[in-house]
Amino acid sequence: MALKRIQKELNDICKNPPVGISAGPTSEEDMFSWTGTIMGPNNSCYKSGIFRLKIDFSQDYPFKPPSVKFITRIYHPNIDDDGSICVNLLKTDVWKPATTISHVLEAIADLLENPNPDDALVASIAEVYNTNRAKFTKTAKEYVKKYASS
Repeated sequence: MALKRIQKELNDICKNPPVGISAGPTSEEDMFSWTGTIMGPNNSCYKSGIFRLKIDFSQDYPFKPPSVKFITRIYHPNIDDDGSICVNLLKTDVWKPATTISHVLEAIADLLENPNPDDALVASIAEVYNTNRAKFTKTAKEYVKKYASS
């Protein structure tokens, strides 16, 4: 079941990729391990950044969410140093089997444009975001330049 669904989603994402997003298997031998790319949204401090993600599907997919982590370092209140992402869509109690990897990547791209400091993984970055937006933007842009430039 999982492999069939993953193959269908790969076909869909190749035929009709979301704007600024790409994803696919890391190798031809393993359909359960993907690499994704999100271009920093134009209306964000991550603009011009290229962000790589590691996507792992379990044998229980789509009944359990995939594991998605940033490979590229990023300064963001909802993404920690390990690349873990706090986005509602990936939470086990929120996940729905109808959700696709395209939906997940679009939600993460939206999170780049609209951080959610109220559900932060990194409280110190959320505090800077809430109290000193100029400092937050400057630091985020520095991370883009240092870690997410081509």
